[in-house]
Amino acid sequence: MEKIIVDTNIVFSGILNSNSRIGDLLLNSHPYLEFYSVNYLRIEIEKHKSKLMEISGLLEEEVDESKFQILKNITFISEEQIPFEIWHKAANFVRDVDMDDIAFVALSEFMEIKLWTGDKKLKEGLIAKGFDRCFTTEEVYELRKVLEKEDEK
Repeated sequence: MEKIIVDTNIVFSGILNSNSRIGDLLLNSHPYLEFYSVNYLRIEIEKHKSKLMEISGLLEEEVDESKFQILKNITFISEEQIPFEIWHKAANFVRDVDMDDIAFVALSEFMEIKLWTGDKKLKEGLIAKGFDRCFTTEEVYELRKVLEKEDEK
């Protein structure tokens, strides 16, 4: 099983459209992919709930159900478990890119696993600073296909 960190924009996209590729990956990748995130993600999603309703045209109950279905597939790690040195390292990566993503980068560093993000600016900024631990949606999709094929053998 491959472990992957997910950030807010990935989960946001999955909630908006659970039938999209991102939604499919978040909902239907067990036992091939295991998703992790920080508690901050829950706060961010709740903070933007009205935006989710507005963009999707879904009722509050429908957004809540979609959120529940996606979040139940994510293991949440408390930010307090991440050592200060890793926060400092993550700050250096996200400074001048997007400090709002520091917790996701810190968790990626802490767990030594890749971060799945749909934020191209973040990914390019991180790569420019030497952080090469990012997945695109297409890469996650291809990884699941490879793992499924291996499982069939």
